[in-house]
Amino acid sequence: MFMSISTTGTAESPATDLGFLLHKHPGKVQRFGTSHGEAHVFYPEAGDELCTAALLLDIDPIALVRRGRGKGRGGSPDFALAQYVNDRPYAASSLLAVALRTVFRTAMKGVCETRPGLADRPRPLRIALPAVPANGAGEGGGPAMVARLFEPLGWQVEAVAIPLDESFPEWGESRYVRIELASATVRLADALQQLYVLLPVLDGAKHYWVAPDEVDKLLAAGEGWLADHPEQALIARRYLARRWSLTRTAIERLELARLAEADDREVEEIDNAVEDTDRSEPGAADRPGAEPAGEGPAQDGAPSKQPSLAEQRREAILAALREVGAARVADLGCGQGELIGALLKDARITEVLGVDVSARALSAAARKLRLERMPERQAARVKLVQGALTYTDARLKGFDAAVLCEVIEHLDLPRLPALEYAVLGAARPAAVVVTTPNAEYNVRWESLPAGHVRHADHRFEWDREQFRAWAERVARTYGYTVVIRPVGPEDPEVGPPTQLALFRIGTTPEPTTEPPATDDAPVRTTPEGGEPR
Repeated sequence: MFMSISTTGTAESPATDLGFLLHKHPGKVQRFGTSHGEAHVFYPEAGDELCTAALLLDIDPIALVRRGRGKGRGGSPDFALAQYVNDRPYAASSLLAVALRTVFRTAMKGVCETRPGLADRPRPLRIALPAVPANGAGEGGGPAMVARLFEPLGWQVEAVAIPLDESFPEWGESRYVRIELASATVRLADALQQLYVLLPVLDGAKHYWVAPDEVDKLLAAGEGWLADHPEQALIARRYLARRWSLTRTAIERLELARLAEADDREVEEIDNAVEDTDRSEPGAADRPGAEPAGEGPAQDGAPSKQPSLAEQRREAILAALREVGAARVADLGCGQGELIGALLKDARITEVLGVDVSARALSAAARKLRLERMPERQAARVKLVQGALTYTDARLKGFDAAVLCEVIEHLDLPRLPALEYAVLGAARPAAVVVTTPNAEYNVRWESLPAGHVRHADHRFEWDREQFRAWAERVARTYGYTVVIRPVGPEDPEVGPPTQLALFRIGTTPEPTTEPPATDDAPVRTTPEGGEPR
């Protein structure tokens, strides 16, 4: 198994700098032990104008079988002889990827202490791989797959299918490809990380068991390039040996990282799943006052169970959706899926889209809804997707109604105009239902200290006048009519605990194509694919 890396240079920037980048001296032949054989690093040519480093991996097929323990292609052959007669010693695969990490671990980190700054600069690179298995397995393998994987990363790709036997061309092509990659814009550390991921992807198999920690390895090696790769799903699926649970986890984490980068925030700030039961209630109690939570006036001497505020809120939302005749509903900021579960119980609702920025919340929603066990016809009605509501998203268009249930108060106020535009300006459902706490009612919560908001993640809470003013301004801006309704027991002095706004398309929106920006935080919008501009 063989691979070479070449670079060119000048007297001022000699090609032999490759030795500093790889941390391997051009004047020495070095040997490294691996779990399945030996790796040798040497330089066929080392000069100021051209330098080539070669990695030769000598695989012991018997050690491969003994250490395989029945896992992967090396240890799980189709027949006994294949344990000892196979392509593993010759074709670049996950074995070479593991050897890269073993031999060039420091180079892959982009560290070069002896020449500070050298590893940060790209230089002309040419990588040759004489034999790489490119088995598509129904996913379009061969030279075409090589181009799909490497060209988006800035490589010029020359990939040629190797014939089964050059003496008998009528036999056709093998599944092996001769690859040469050339680039002047890719750093060496990035090139090694990309090879570490993409060699097993091309092969479509690994010589070892794919455990959950492989997700962490994939995301670490893919940092900076995998999140935006057009073949992200293919890469994750094949790298993780088609283990669907691991693939789903990897894609969710990649999307979360992309959203965090687009918002210039930390992942932990984005993935802050909020319990549905905590969203507008400061404690376990659903109603304030001396009356015990969960009990109402006695009838015939027995206390009657009253619905919680969360249940009353969901019922008010369902009533508004019935009023507007909505059949296709988008639950924006769906959290752990409480409202989605209620929507699916209504036969008039034909489609539900749940959107949340938190991958943890979506995973919890899928578990609560039991999506994997749901009958096929029922499962076809619901879809959960990850997305940020402050960016326009083509997936949100075409719905009869959108719901923002206890969502807006979780945004910083300077970012609220971006949500307004993304939902009412760009997606433009026929109706939008918004609920949010009524700040005036907080004095009735005995467990809530004075001046505090109901949940630690709330960035603001509005009184009734503030909410009405906001709703009327948004309706006027985007061509909707709006009515404000109380949710929950209405106090004669401070009003209801929750307030609801029902927007319906009714007028021509004011002439504006972008949400208003603020001096504190300019509001960005995105094209239909959801990517930030």
